[in-house]
Amino acid sequence: MHFDLLLALTAFGIGIVVGLTGMGGGALMTPVLVLLFGIHPLAAVSSDLVASAVMKPVGSLVHLRRGTVSTPLVRWLCVGSVPAAFAGVLLARSLGDGEDVQHVIQVALGVALLTAATGLVVRGCLQLARRAARARAGEAGAPDAEDDAPVPVRRVATVLVGAVGGLVVGMTSVGSGSLIIIALMGLYPTLGANRLVGTDLVQAVPLVLSAALGHLFFGDFQLDVTTALLVGSVPGVWVGARLSSRAPGGVIRPALAFVLLASALKLLGVSTPGTGLILAAALVVAPLGWLAIRRRYEITAAPARTPATGAEAGARTRAGADRSELLA
Repeated sequence: MHFDLLLALTAFGIGIVVGLTGMGGGALMTPVLVLLFGIHPLAAVSSDLVASAVMKPVGSLVHLRRGTVSTPLVRWLCVGSVPAAFAGVLLARSLGDGEDVQHVIQVALGVALLTAATGLVVRGCLQLARRAARARAGEAGAPDAEDDAPVPVRRVATVLVGAVGGLVVGMTSVGSGSLIIIALMGLYPTLGANRLVGTDLVQAVPLVLSAALGHLFFGDFQLDVTTALLVGSVPGVWVGARLSSRAPGGVIRPALAFVLLASALKLLGVSTPGTGLILAAALVVAPLGWLAIRRRYEITAAPARTPATGAEAGARTRAGADRSELLA
């Protein structure tokens, strides 16, 4: 078995990004395997999913232990996502072998990355809207009061979200940590941030396991690629999580969206000059649009912090710890 040291080092860097941001594993790893290392798209998806199946349980166990998981939501999401993820593998395989199926997988991956990049923007807008709503209610800076409140489950919609997310993950390995969480934010706007992340992490475990199992049987799993991914990404995620309490999230997530957009354009066959023009336009339009959204919600610079009481300090400490555990 050939061990690729450069691939392991690259996986280490991507693992740091995942530990810092809580997302981007499949969305970054798979296109890197395809674009930089020349691995066929189906083999890249297969190897990345098997590696993810080893990493996903880490963060989910922490959230289960802390009780920041909505178990009913996990159950109904899995009803849709687990069979759909396995079906996504079969669908990708049914397209045939050779260059045709590789092209279809590559295009599907490009579309999924575009959706993930858009989802990051949408997530940021939704978070701004929630912050503005809390500020108007006089709760600015307070922990999410709704974290422990029961959430009525919209069963049909939740199963559909799981099914669509599972199908995308099974075909492209993208979506378990980026697409589904955006849909959950839209379906359950009152779900607290910690429970939102914890629920998404836990439901992703059986989802990714199902997709990984399908790719082990019917995909193009390559042991040497997966070994290099695990050797690099597992310590990378740990380092990223350790650094996350000091990382400027307002810079990391836009950078991640930019990388996803660039990867998607190349996977979709956009020329290099065309990609450069689109990315340059995004660099100009995105900051202006973000500024307009902040003004729309009347978000200004955060006020200076007052000395925290014991309870407030404890809440801030827990919030920082939760952020460091987003190992999706």
